[in-house]
Amino acid sequence: MEVFYVSLLSLFVLLISLSLHLLFYKNKSGFSSTLPPGKTGWPVIGESLEFLSTGWKGHPEKFIFDRIAKYSSYVFRTHLLGEQAAVFCGANGNKFLFSNENKLVQAWWPDSVNKVFPSSTQTSSKEEAIKMRRMLPTFFKPEALQRYVGIMDHIAQRHFSDGWDNKKEVVVFPLAKRYTFWLACRLFVSVEDPNHVAKFADPFNDLASGLISIPIDLPGTPFHRAIKASNFIRKELVSIIKQRKIDLAEGKASPTQDILSHMLLTSDESGKFMHELDIADKILGLLVGGHDTASSACTFVVKYLAELPEIYEGVYKEQMEIAKAKAPGELLNWDDIQKMKYSWNVACEVLRLAPPLQGAFREAIADFMYSGFSIPKGWKIYWSANSTHRNPELFPEPLKFDPSRFEGTGPAPYTFVPFGGGPRMCPGKEYARLEILVFMHHLVKRFKCEKLIPDEKIVVNPMPIPAKGLPVRLYPHNAI
Repeated sequence: MEVFYVSLLSLFVLLISLSLHLLFYKNKSGFSSTLPPGKTGWPVIGESLEFLSTGWKGHPEKFIFDRIAKYSSYVFRTHLLGEQAAVFCGANGNKFLFSNENKLVQAWWPDSVNKVFPSSTQTSSKEEAIKMRRMLPTFFKPEALQRYVGIMDHIAQRHFSDGWDNKKEVVVFPLAKRYTFWLACRLFVSVEDPNHVAKFADPFNDLASGLISIPIDLPGTPFHRAIKASNFIRKELVSIIKQRKIDLAEGKASPTQDILSHMLLTSDESGKFMHELDIADKILGLLVGGHDTASSACTFVVKYLAELPEIYEGVYKEQMEIAKAKAPGELLNWDDIQKMKYSWNVACEVLRLAPPLQGAFREAIADFMYSGFSIPKGWKIYWSANSTHRNPELFPEPLKFDPSRFEGTGPAPYTFVPFGGGPRMCPGKEYARLEILVFMHHLVKRFKCEKLIPDEKIVVNPMPIPAKGLPVRLYPHNAI
């Protein structure tokens, strides 16, 4: 609670410092007469507190749907995080934004992101993101990921053996974070030793918690802890990078063993290689993105499997057919993953109802018209997954858990967007699919779960998380 009030005070101080600019904001583009309908809320603060509080209360979609009903089902005006903003809604809004990336809009992050990731080249986070997107597809494409399925299975076996087996009760979310973080450490930088992984765990939690926060660097604030954690992790990563250079030169490391080797050996268009601090920043970002969202997804998989016995039985049957076909000690492979069709439909329905990525911001890089309204250059634009995921016109009975929605051709284009879309679709989508399915395989093969808090509250800040971490009672199956 103390952290909440410190954050709230920081928000107030920051926004007051911007008050003169924001209170007297004038649109210089000449578009003001056709701005989208809506309101900007309180002076200075805008509607930020309501936007955030609906997530804290577990219903982030309420902010969106209340305004869709009042103003427009396509786009409405608001004021968020100290910025004039438009919220684009529905499949058409998603299509427009995803199709106009780097044409009319570009990615936008709060200043906190640039300060937590101070690249040694001092380029913007937007430029760094473009570089990363050029580099990552090679590592994350399905044919490259095939060789990592066995590694994921090996880590999952160790994870469940260490953290779940012989336990009567567990708290799921911290365990899910440990699993996805262990995988990220192993596959991105070849750190597998649990003690070494644990050394990173707490600083990464501080980093993730303060990354999207009010950028006030004062003791006690989430942002201050994030800066401190990022400096610690960056120092550790530079040490790993230096040793990897030596190992590559001496033939003790493989050029294709992980993303770190790939980054060290890949030059840009001009033949230049990245500096160690650049690589450390990028690995840092990947480790955050590579485990945070997936841990939320794995947690909600357990939640829904515990709540819905018929769904659990379908997943159990599919996974046991795969398990029984394996020789003793044989690891999962790519063909096994392709057989997990029903399990992935279940995972997709989890991602529809509890998308880890609630939405994202863009910035207008030119004046443009959308749905008859003017969007001025410089405005921030927010798209929300829930504007389609929970829309009854697109997903009938939207609160009902129904994996059959993803059979055949699945949902209509631009309606199911847990990984975004267009040029900025999450490059780790296939990686996330693998780690979630491997997790589901080991979960149902070992246990049935019962929720210990039947009506546990869900908090969204910024990802959906069970308020108490989802404690469950485990009922182990007989060994197979």
